[in-house]
Amino acid sequence: FLMERKTRVKTSRKEIVLAKLRKSCSCSPRKLKNFVMDFLPVLRWLPKYQCKEYIWGDIMSGLVIGIILVPQAIAYSLLAGLKPIYSLYTSFFANIIYFLMGTSRHVSVGIFSLISLMVGQVVDRELILAGFDLNDDAPPVLGDGSLQSDGQPNTTAFNLTAAGMSAACGKECYAIGIATALTFVAGVYQVLMGVFRLGFVSMYLSESVLDGFATGASLTILTAQVKYLIGIKIPRSQGHGMLVITWINIFRNISQANICDVITSAICIVVLVAAKELGDRYKHKLKFPLPTELVVIVVATLVSHYGNLNEVYGSSVSGAIPTGFIAPEVPRFNLMLRVAVDALPLAVVSFVFTVSLSEMCAKKYAYTIRANQEMFAVGFCNIIPSFFHSFATSAALAKTLVKTSTGCQTQVSGVISAMVVLLVLLFLAPLFYSLQKCVLACIIIVSLRGALRKFRDVPARYHANKVDTVVWVVTMAASALISTEVGLLVGIVFSMICIIVRTQRPRTALLGQIQDTSFYEDDLEYENLSSIPKVKIFRFEAPLYYANRNYFLKSLYRLTGLDPNLEVARRKKYEKKEKQHVKKEDHTTANGLGGGDTTLQLVPKQIDFQTLIVDCSCISFLDTTGVNTLKEILKDYKELNISVLLACCNPAVIDSLKRGGYFGKDCGSMQEMLFYSIHNAVQFAQDQK
Repeated sequence: FLMERKTRVKTSRKEIVLAKLRKSCSCSPRKLKNFVMDFLPVLRWLPKYQCKEYIWGDIMSGLVIGIILVPQAIAYSLLAGLKPIYSLYTSFFANIIYFLMGTSRHVSVGIFSLISLMVGQVVDRELILAGFDLNDDAPPVLGDGSLQSDGQPNTTAFNLTAAGMSAACGKECYAIGIATALTFVAGVYQVLMGVFRLGFVSMYLSESVLDGFATGASLTILTAQVKYLIGIKIPRSQGHGMLVITWINIFRNISQANICDVITSAICIVVLVAAKELGDRYKHKLKFPLPTELVVIVVATLVSHYGNLNEVYGSSVSGAIPTGFIAPEVPRFNLMLRVAVDALPLAVVSFVFTVSLSEMCAKKYAYTIRANQEMFAVGFCNIIPSFFHSFATSAALAKTLVKTSTGCQTQVSGVISAMVVLLVLLFLAPLFYSLQKCVLACIIIVSLRGALRKFRDVPARYHANKVDTVVWVVTMAASALISTEVGLLVGIVFSMICIIVRTQRPRTALLGQIQDTSFYEDDLEYENLSSIPKVKIFRFEAPLYYANRNYFLKSLYRLTGLDPNLEVARRKKYEKKEKQHVKKEDHTTANGLGGGDTTLQLVPKQIDFQTLIVDCSCISFLDTTGVNTLKEILKDYKELNISVLLACCNPAVIDSLKRGGYFGKDCGSMQEMLFYSIHNAVQFAQDQK
């Protein structure tokens, strides 16, 4: 039977573009209102807020996240290479802006370990280029902001001037300048991606790439915190191979370990891990997670303060954390040019983590998000706070899970968390002066448990999909051993190469008929399949395009046991030899032993099939090379009196074949060459005998 295709009404692209432009550029009060409400989703859902039903869950989750956020913000400042006050600013502004612009009710946006690490690597590199010492015990900043230096004051001043900053700007000032410039550019990238609807970029970051990147970055984070755990003073490594270089320096200086920091770290890790394990085991019985990090920080600060651990044992402490807000400052344009390339992977990673977590929560709680608006929200969570001495943010998985488990209902919980951070900023920040850095390092390391546990999943991952496991291993190794940015790029490129290779060498099979049915399956995979006399059915499980053309032909010839080109050439040689024998006058010589041997070698091969059916159900598209390949096998097999039939072609493949002239000029023979099922093609082949 022949199915008739629907006739499509062709509309010129020019008219479509003009219609979209008219729709986009037109302005009316209603459209302006919709634009504002789409840009600020809070205007839509806040008037419908059901206070009695939602308020207590939002308050509880907001308080819990705020309590967790404060110690994590202070701890993650070590990763970013910045002072703790800037981490608190970041957490405060990110929650407020996402409350106004975000579409996910449950995502916790704020400071995130991987983003902090990426920011810290850029900050460290630029500090080195500016002539600063990355050692934590570098000369302090004077009251006027200049760097106190006993050796080479002119070097620092010269490098700062070359970078476009005033010579009076010290290490801390320059570091936050780099961080805010990087954050601003990343936010601009995200907004531009939203304007041009480039959210599809996230599709190239597969789950294996993201997991491998997170695990590799976690190893880098762990390595960077070891020196704080044991209290040794080693230079902060920068550039490729940072993980290996840092471990070499750690073992070289292990004899200088501070016994006070070692004991404190051991106690804190035991307490934190034990509390996390108990929390995971009894999470169904607990109404909210235990604020272990806050308890550990409070106790450790009191012990450090009253035990004078900094003065007596030389334990490194956080130092003074000022209260209040610093006057806003515009990020410096000349610094943006230095970090423009670094901001791109930062923007992509931040967006991908936020959107993936938003979609996960929306699916779980049955509501919808707008991915494009999420990109705007994250972009402005970076752009606006960069004027207030904040650095890049993203959604964080751990805090999002805590938020959902503590009764969060809407984005109002983010405002409650911001108020907790504001309380610390205005009144409580100086109380953390004596907090040991090794305690912050313990909090960071314990927070990496989820990412580091991915190593336990490798056997199961390998059993499920070997290629995805290789992608995970390659991305993880590149992120840890080279650098996070290079690791992400390597993971994306390698995963795409794997996809290309899998389409270049896909599965191929000869099909047999399932007995007493009209269905056909792989003869090597299933028992009790019956072959069709004089018919071969070939399946190619991939698109047919220029990269896999040769593999298609080789697989076809190998499985059918017949290369038509060789067979045609063999027959031509045989015919030519026969003509030579006829022309010879001496028939006795012509029938001799040597001639007989030659004739036997040139006898044409006996072909055991008369029809070749190509199952195109797995061929999603054809390019020009693919169409020409099918035309080639049609011609080659025709010379051997073997007919080629196509089955199960989708409309796109049929259109490509028509445009390529596969069915002839007027497609007159299409009904005899194309079938909508394999069984129809088999019946046609049997009827033609």
